[in-house]
Amino acid sequence: MLPPLALSLQFAKLEHAASHRSALPRHQVARWIRHALEADGEITVRIVDLDEGRSLNHAFRHKDYATNVLTFDYAKKPSILADLVLCAPIVEREAQEQGKTLGAHYAHLVVHGVLHAQGWDHETSKKDADAMEKHEIAILAKLGFANPYQ
Repeated sequence: MLPPLALSLQFAKLEHAASHRSALPRHQVARWIRHALEADGEITVRIVDLDEGRSLNHAFRHKDYATNVLTFDYAKKPSILADLVLCAPIVEREAQEQGKTLGAHYAHLVVHGVLHAQGWDHETSKKDADAMEKHEIAILAKLGFANPYQ
């Protein structure tokens, strides 16, 4: 049985908002998250533009550019409490460059962000990066998505 989830899905004012909204139906986003959760969760997923993505990345990571996904984790026990911020233009560009559908790339990044919220980290060591990647691939396969790293 999958863990319970309280989900808030938010969209900032975006150019081409319709394509992002259609790639992120609430029931699918919830499904992706629940498959990646190891405990009950309260998660907000916010889809932002380049300005907001850059501002948040600069404020919290001191990097002056927008990135595809930012994870803000507030609690891991007894339930996962986190915000995931995905930058729509970056996600769209990466999906095109990688020959993926927008939905498949969003699914990967949502799973990736949820794993970060639970303490998984790919920047600590090659071993940790390999373990996280392997776990992402397995979760995405259960959801019907191909290996995002190929």
